[in-house]
Amino acid sequence: MSADLRIELLDWQKEVWADTTRFRVVAAGRRCGKSRLAAWLLIVNALQANKPNSHVFYVAPTQGQARDIMWGLLVELGQPVIRSSHINNMQITLINGATISLKGADRPDTMRGVSLKFLCLDEYADMKPSVFEEILRPALADQKGSCLFIGTPKGRNHFYDLYKYAELSGEDDETFSAWHFTSYDNETLDPEEINTAKKSMSTHAFQQEFMASFKNQGSEMFKEEWLHFGEKPLGDGDYYIAIDLAGFQDVSKAKGNTSRLDNSSLAIVFVNEDGWFVEDMIYGRWTLDDTAKKIFQAVKDYKPMSVGIEKGISKQAVMSPLMDMMKRQSFFFRVEELTHGNQKKTDRVMWALQGRFEHGRIVLNKKKKEWHSRFCDELFQFPDPLTHDDLIDSLAYIDQLAKVTYAGNFEEQDDWDALDSISGY
Repeated sequence: MSADLRIELLDWQKEVWADTTRFRVVAAGRRCGKSRLAAWLLIVNALQANKPNSHVFYVAPTQGQARDIMWGLLVELGQPVIRSSHINNMQITLINGATISLKGADRPDTMRGVSLKFLCLDEYADMKPSVFEEILRPALADQKGSCLFIGTPKGRNHFYDLYKYAELSGEDDETFSAWHFTSYDNETLDPEEINTAKKSMSTHAFQQEFMASFKNQGSEMFKEEWLHFGEKPLGDGDYYIAIDLAGFQDVSKAKGNTSRLDNSSLAIVFVNEDGWFVEDMIYGRWTLDDTAKKIFQAVKDYKPMSVGIEKGISKQAVMSPLMDMMKRQSFFFRVEELTHGNQKKTDRVMWALQGRFEHGRIVLNKKKKEWHSRFCDELFQFPDPLTHDDLIDSLAYIDQLAKVTYAGNFEEQDDWDALDSISGY
């Protein structure tokens, strides 16, 4: 059946086409040819379906985008093998009875209950990850269907996480592979046209749109030049530990990609009158008992002046095993309850961290680099709703815990009079 099709591909498209990996992740610049590759894969996978009434899906962020991007292209390329097409329901039936349906991720419930041979998610960075993880991934299970994720990056959100997972999984998960292409990789596109566009675009826009860069411009709430790395300051000060809990789960037993799960985070900060020194950030997705052990060990190691845990059901749950550990090891400490203070998270984080970072009053431990990349990603993208903020949320809570005395030796000041000689006021 496919003998009537004249499949012509660019060099980079041939590379992806020839790969047999079940889940292929392609980050590519504008006008690179992503949609054309997707159209050919949709048609050929539908033709190869050996089950009656087999389905393949093309999913864009909205159904309107799906129509605008893919409908005309599919009808043009697949004309020799199309039996019927209905633009009203966005469905094409091929000569073997298989159907290609165009869907919008903004209407996820319309995609439930279907068994899929092949799936393409276009502009995946603009979708909620739950659309694939909770609805479309199960639809691939019974036929062991494959999936193509394509799109231009939108910062380091879930598309970036998936791309890095596919790029680095190696022997751990051989079902994923990743590619990165820029607009220059389309040999039919005049390079001078791209160079001309570069002159009139911001650096960030050009890097993202044409070079498919995952670097995010962010919200400008925090700037890269505000970051300072150093060593723990000498002199007096106290440690504080603030904890943001994200629930409890044994990740080893979790299904699907766990990279998008929220993490529990412990911010360990040394505070003196000069500011905050972020000693360490401990984060992960742990069971209830493991979470209690992490907290207990951190407190035992650093002996903080104060320990705080975000108010909520997770705090109530972790206190029981935490108290058991205290009793068994005869090492007790008090846990403060951290609250939102009737503030939106964006406002709370801004008031706690923005001024301190801007004026150099937060220094990150240069010796412990394991968490630097994750922390910086969260910081520069905040308050992107599709990006984690667990680490900076826990750091912002230090503002509720830290109490620093700025008073000097008032008795040496000539104009100081004690209102009460006993209390010193």
